[in-house]
Amino acid sequence: MIPALIPIIVLAAVFLLIALRQTLKLKLRIWQIMLLGAVAVLVTGQITPQAAIVSVNMDVILFLFGMFVIGQALEESGYLAHVSYHFFKRAKSTNVLLLAIILVMGLAAAVLMNDTLAIIGTPVVLLLARRYKISAKPMLLALCFAVTIGSVMSPIGNPQNLLIALNGGVGDPFVTFLRYLFLPTIINLFVAYLILRIFYRDHLSGRSIAHSQEPIRDKNLAILSKLALYMVLILIAAKIAVAAFGLGIDFGLTSIALVASLPVLVLSDRRFEILRKIDWQTLVFFVAMFVLMASVWETGLFQSLITQADITSLPMILGVSVIFSQFISNVPLVALYLPMLLHAGAGVGQMMALAAGSTIAGNLSLLGAASNIIVVQKAEKKGETITFFDFLKVGVPLVVINVLVYWFFLKA
Repeated sequence: MIPALIPIIVLAAVFLLIALRQTLKLKLRIWQIMLLGAVAVLVTGQITPQAAIVSVNMDVILFLFGMFVIGQALEESGYLAHVSYHFFKRAKSTNVLLLAIILVMGLAAAVLMNDTLAIIGTPVVLLLARRYKISAKPMLLALCFAVTIGSVMSPIGNPQNLLIALNGGVGDPFVTFLRYLFLPTIINLFVAYLILRIFYRDHLSGRSIAHSQEPIRDKNLAILSKLALYMVLILIAAKIAVAAFGLGIDFGLTSIALVASLPVLVLSDRRFEILRKIDWQTLVFFVAMFVLMASVWETGLFQSLITQADITSLPMILGVSVIFSQFISNVPLVALYLPMLLHAGAGVGQMMALAAGSTIAGNLSLLGAASNIIVVQKAEKKGETITFFDFLKVGVPLVVINVLVYWFFLKA
């Protein structure tokens, strides 16, 4: 019995170390802790090297790699800071700036995917925090919450929604997601703003701010990174059009990210510098996470817990999705739960509840969403961070309200 529980014990230890690393002043980054967890299940024989290799979702790794290249080029060229002026110049106070960040990043996440916005949004909010002398914590939390909430209302907002849209029997997914989830998502974006205002009222005094535009540092790289960003937008628009008109042509988000990164990788004379600076640590984190989660999955513990419940009720779907996503991640949770719902004859409302619950789980803890990890890892490279408890103290009341809002709209 004990050997079968080793992956659960390792997972609990990983959670504990991540939660207490700042309190205990451990000189360990999140990616290093997750890597230790993966090594532990490999060394103890809980997963074979072959199974570990198979468990790594290369689509996710390659997607992140492509977007990291684009994001690094945007940042290095100065174009990202330069263009952010146009999005936020009308915000005349710190409070309005916070709201603008939440709305802009949230709405953009529905189209560009939450992980993409985490990659390109982190340097933007850190720049704004530094420029206007605002604490980085509420700004980073605003980004995390915004990209999580905003991605709920779109079938391409995050990987688990895409899985539901493709395999959940959801007709006309873009229209369906918007019809069920647009209004509660907009409400929850404003809820996130209000919650942050309450918890960080001393940091967000509402004082006036004056904007200035950052200069572009490398014009050639700016042109290439701008081209790469436009290619992402055009290819995503093409993907939406293909799905809307049922043309039967499919190209994945991984292909979009890799193709769009080619102008930087092929044409820039700074390609090797950019490759050195991209967030390799976060890629290691995800490889290690896939290995550890595959080992946890093989124990069958979470599968058995789900099958003992009334799996089709809205409160159960939302509750299970939020809680279990913290332990086995939201994509594996959806991969497990979706076939059960289909077998039980669940309707579109239940599918939308699964999308909402598994996504909004990212607002509960740092480990609830991949985008949170991306934000923290990129922030720590620049000397800023959000602790596990910083996130939890705001995330718990926010998730409770988020879930209640989605439940109210979905039960109608």
